[in-house]
Amino acid sequence: MRASTRRPRRALGAAVAALASALLAAGCSASGGDGGGGSEQTSAPREVFLQPIAAEGPDPFTASTVNPAAAPPPATVPPDPSASATTAPDRTVREVTGSTPGLYGGTRSVASCDVERQVAFLADDPAASRAFADAAGIPESRVASWLRGLTPVHLRADTRVTNHGLRDGRATAFQSVLQSGTAVLVDQYGAPRVRCACGNPLRSPVAVQGAVQSGRPWSGYRPDRVVVVRPTTTIVNSLVIVNVVDNTWIERGTGTDGERDHRPAVPPPCDPGTCDPAATPLPDTAPSRRPDAPVTPGESLPPVPDGPTPPGDPTAPPPGTDCPSVPAGPTTPATPGEPTGPGDPASPDPSIPPGCPTPTPPPTPAPPAEPEPDAPSLEDLFPGDTGADQPETFEG
Repeated sequence: MRASTRRPRRALGAAVAALASALLAAGCSASGGDGGGGSEQTSAPREVFLQPIAAEGPDPFTASTVNPAAAPPPATVPPDPSASATTAPDRTVREVTGSTPGLYGGTRSVASCDVERQVAFLADDPAASRAFADAAGIPESRVASWLRGLTPVHLRADTRVTNHGLRDGRATAFQSVLQSGTAVLVDQYGAPRVRCACGNPLRSPVAVQGAVQSGRPWSGYRPDRVVVVRPTTTIVNSLVIVNVVDNTWIERGTGTDGERDHRPAVPPPCDPGTCDPAATPLPDTAPSRRPDAPVTPGESLPPVPDGPTPPGDPTAPPPGTDCPSVPAGPTTPATPGEPTGPGDPASPDPSIPPGCPTPTPPPTPAPPAEPEPDAPSLEDLFPGDTGADQPETFEG
């Protein structure tokens, strides 16, 4: 069945190629390359489509659910003259973990997308709901609960994804770059999963060597500043995002619409304006760890100094020095008036490396005490009858 449906599309290949640029410049086109899920793939395998912030395009899954009150200001980065090149090799794409502070933005207490509206759109169109579940890789019965578990935010960098459009009741996958500022729904692993301007499911991108860009680059687009979001290996309970209104930090719980937004208890060690997910090199934006926080599997903790000597101690021995734990020879006391020698504790032992503490000899065990003699008895001191042993001295 699938082979028979693709033959007429191959016959129309020239017409599709001629229309690709015009269609994709509008936004969420359903034409595309390699992708994820069980969706049909119908476009040229090396095309990566540039998609601006808000346009729906001709093949959206649903109408837009973007909240205008949360729309970020337009990008002010000056355009790069080299961005008009037709090729965008994957080697320019930067990988960023989904929990990185500052990767996403938003407005405090305002959701970037209307999740309930998205749920209602798909509930009213069973065919679209089935195709959506297929492209997202979830059971159709869980579409509503899955959407309600996502977090609405804005991208803060142009981001590569596998996008999906809806055509003839089927999802069609294609590679695309979403413009910074695009409203998306992010899952509990920090990965973008839905594009709110058209309701399209999103998956991780597929590497395309020698990719050809389709669509018109926006002001500020630079291929070397495109990022790929790497999902975390553990569930993320909250995202630390940038408030696009006043450039401050916001901590937003995953699966919430912003109603419980608050300032992070431990802010990241960089200013919100300098934590640029597309910077070269990417700054260390790992949030500070609370001392009582549990250690997650695979987490790397700061190294602990070995031994009681604090780092930087000028009296510490050089690294790698093997300090002896027992004296090199017997210790003999010095006789008053005689010069001290190697056996004298007051004299440094030349066999001990500089910086090492002088080892203390083990204490000499005291000799066992001799048992005290028993006290003499009264019979020993005062014998009872001694007359028989003595000669008589009296004369009659």
